[in-house]
Amino acid sequence: MLADVERDSGVGDPARPDRWAWRARLRERRHTRITLRVCVGLLGTLLIVAGAITGPLPGPGGIPLVLLGLAVWASEFRWAHRLMARFKQAVRYFARWPRRRKVLAVVVGVLLGWSALYAGLWLNGIPAWLPDWASGPLDRLPAITPAGHLR
Repeated sequence: MLADVERDSGVGDPARPDRWAWRARLRERRHTRITLRVCVGLLGTLLIVAGAITGPLPGPGGIPLVLLGLAVWASEFRWAHRLMARFKQAVRYFARWPRRRKVLAVVVGVLLGWSALYAGLWLNGIPAWLPDWASGPLDRLPAITPAGHLR
């Protein structure tokens, strides 16, 4: 299935016509083709870094921005296109799961995430850079101390 997606994409394939005329014109000459690849690489990197920075913040920042950055990369780089095709294949596989299995997977994922957060706080302590309104409730958790257990 992945080979079909890759074969039909035309990413980086000079024999296949580009579906956007402006991009085809940019790819005609070597220096504009290199400039396009550098710009696409920088834009994708910027989106992925923005997704990593906004991931912990409230709102839809992290994952959609990272996926958008990957999609931008996939428009120009074959390895990113293959990675995006694998991600789409995994989403389709997950979408075919029965509802109970999806709910169980989400519950297990949330429990694992909270357990990892708790273990990190237990080992390292409450970060000093947290504001008082956030560190106050964490200080009341059992076995969590500001110093942590690694020191």
